[in-house]
Amino acid sequence: MTRTLFRWRTFACGLLASAVLSSGPVHAQEASAAPAPAAEAAKTPTLEELAADLADIQAYINNGARVTEAGKSKIAGPGPGHNAWQMVSTALVLFMTLPGLALFYGGLVRRKNILSVIAQCMGIAGLVTILWWACGYSLSFGAGNAFIGDLTYKFLDGVEPGNVGAGYHWISDSMWAMFQLTFAIITPALIVGAIAERMKFISVLLFTAIWMFAVYFPFAHMVWAGSGLMCGPLNPDAAIKAIDFAGGTVVHMTSGWSALVLCILLGKRRGFGKEPMAPHSMVLCSVGTGMLWVGWYGFNAGSALGADAIAANAFTTTTLAAATAGFVWAVLEWILRGKPSVLGFCSGIVAGLVVITPGAGFVTATSSVIIGVLAGAVPYFAVAYLKNWLGYDDALDTFGIHGVGGTLGAILTGVFADERANSVVAGLKDGLLVEQFKAIGLTIVWSVAATVVIALVVKALVGLRADPEVESQGLDLAEHGEAGYE
Repeated sequence: MTRTLFRWRTFACGLLASAVLSSGPVHAQEASAAPAPAAEAAKTPTLEELAADLADIQAYINNGARVTEAGKSKIAGPGPGHNAWQMVSTALVLFMTLPGLALFYGGLVRRKNILSVIAQCMGIAGLVTILWWACGYSLSFGAGNAFIGDLTYKFLDGVEPGNVGAGYHWISDSMWAMFQLTFAIITPALIVGAIAERMKFISVLLFTAIWMFAVYFPFAHMVWAGSGLMCGPLNPDAAIKAIDFAGGTVVHMTSGWSALVLCILLGKRRGFGKEPMAPHSMVLCSVGTGMLWVGWYGFNAGSALGADAIAANAFTTTTLAAATAGFVWAVLEWILRGKPSVLGFCSGIVAGLVVITPGAGFVTATSSVIIGVLAGAVPYFAVAYLKNWLGYDDALDTFGIHGVGGTLGAILTGVFADERANSVVAGLKDGLLVEQFKAIGLTIVWSVAATVVIALVVKALVGLRADPEVESQGLDLAEHGEAGYE
């Protein structure tokens, strides 16, 4: 009896929802409009139409493909709930760069260089946005070929807020473009950490502009576009059937390996190893870490492209991995160096967020804890020991956390991806780890080679490094005419 009542209640709700959807949009500003004449009233829907409407409602609730064609559906445009989550996620990812990354990096440099880091983050945000509007989105997600998109969507032509399908079934094409823009903004901004306190502002901008075309746009296309070379979930003809939920290769590996090459070519900071270069404000760094953690939910859970179970899983795995890695990093410091530092907690949390990123929507909760343990340990040894052994000056440990962490995350995604977390994995599980290694190899080789060439071009055009006097004085006053502290 209870089941029968439930079925009738469900059917009645469906009919009611269909009636509401069939009535057309209702807005506050239309409340005073005169009712339509009886002759113009909508005709009573047929049972077939009601069934199609109900099927679309069920598809919307489940964040699945709509049953009727978008142009004929009563909910032809973006679905309010899923689209709202996409708006929130987009804001959260932007929040990661400004102010999250700016404060995280700003607190780690010396006080004379804090504004230079903030200016670089802001400058990159503006520059990348303009490039994205002009052609970056189109090169990333236009049909194109396996390596790069085309110019179909230049100046965002055809990217309309009322259209859906460019990103997913129920989110606005405009929100998809803006969501992906925030990823494009933070990726080159991560490189700032490796070259902090010594690279000229004009050089950072010029390097970023060329790097977006040479590295980011191609990798966004190869990994996430339907025709992409490495897009296992969407491209049945992909040469490399890898998976990357939210940017392990696209964001963290490209930026991390490029950062390593650039900091080596740039050279060490003046006085490196001879004078103290401790973070000037762990308070700012800690605040920035918290902002990054909060923003990362948009990064990872937002990559589900809807408020569904996969988003909930990504939210869960992100939380578990970040917290576990932060704890493990600090404990390792405690054991090996005598004290658990706040910097250790911050670094571990960010490392956990980085490592879980490519697998956030593909792995289970328990797997994410294991990933968190490894994320707290492997990048720790890269930062604490590998950097000293090899002697490079990665000022804020971009390579140790994002390069090493992103690579580790791509590998662990191949190990722990589980169809219980995401049904997409079922068709790709066989040989997945090998495919992940192929994607890793291509990402490293491409990023390293492109960065060498771009750095040499920028050096020839405007130079790379600030003058010794400027570097000694601090970049804030010399390049921006301001001081972070009076």
